[in-house]
Amino acid sequence: MGSASMTTSYHSAVGVGLRHPHIPYFLNETPSLSWLEIHSENYFEPHSPSYQALRNLAQRYEISCHGIGLSLGSVDPINQRHVQKLKTLIHDIEPIFVSDHLSWSSVNGQYFNDLLPLPYTEEALNIFCRNLDQVQHQLDRQLLIENPSSYLRFEHSTIPEWEFLSEVQRRTDCRLLLDFNNIHVSAFNHGFSAHDYVAAINPLVVDEIHLAGFTIKEVEQGEIWLDTHSKPVTPEVWQLYQNWVTQHGPRRTLIEWDSDIPEPEVLLNEALKASRILTNLRPHKECV
Repeated sequence: MGSASMTTSYHSAVGVGLRHPHIPYFLNETPSLSWLEIHSENYFEPHSPSYQALRNLAQRYEISCHGIGLSLGSVDPINQRHVQKLKTLIHDIEPIFVSDHLSWSSVNGQYFNDLLPLPYTEEALNIFCRNLDQVQHQLDRQLLIENPSSYLRFEHSTIPEWEFLSEVQRRTDCRLLLDFNNIHVSAFNHGFSAHDYVAAINPLVVDEIHLAGFTIKEVEQGEIWLDTHSKPVTPEVWQLYQNWVTQHGPRRTLIEWDSDIPEPEVLLNEALKASRILTNLRPHKECV
């Protein structure tokens, strides 16, 4: 089982999301991936077995810290305990990236188990930028902000999501994590063009790309697409990704798989698909 992954060569830009069931595999096998991405909040307890495993893995792989709990779009004050735990993790692991989402998840100190959509208004933009500026200052580093998937829109939103995200970047000097699956899913749910969205984002501020699969759910009104990260990447998302990297050059590319987690080889096979796309690119001025 392990020998195939050990002999497969992956493009240096390609990584996979590290999920708990796969930790023993990556500790015991040596796939030639150069980096792994963790959910930061799963490693906030430095004496836990998973944290010790992460320390070992950080000796072999570069690590990216992807957060889901900063709630940067909330009107609540930034949770200082959360920031300090993140700061400790960053100090210990020295990740290549630290990222979070264009979303909110708390109100009056109560947290929801979801990344909730923002109203795309000037007021929400000011709040998000204020919070992001504060966290970047406290961590003394730029964060990558990821575009969300969404299933509803606020009627009083006045700014298209891609313009909102771009303005966040301009005001805060953060970097961007572009999730092509999220764009594809939201484009269907809200009736906009995924290609127009991608074309509106400045490629020079994109440091990382996420690829994943989604689920189609039948509802009374028709279909809704859910960003479940529970399936292989769809052909349409692969095509969107290939078009972008062909035009703009390679970026760190992550395969995400968060539910119905398969055997590691299935995940690595998706990573191999991304590797082949990047390996076949003509030389490009922009580098990873």
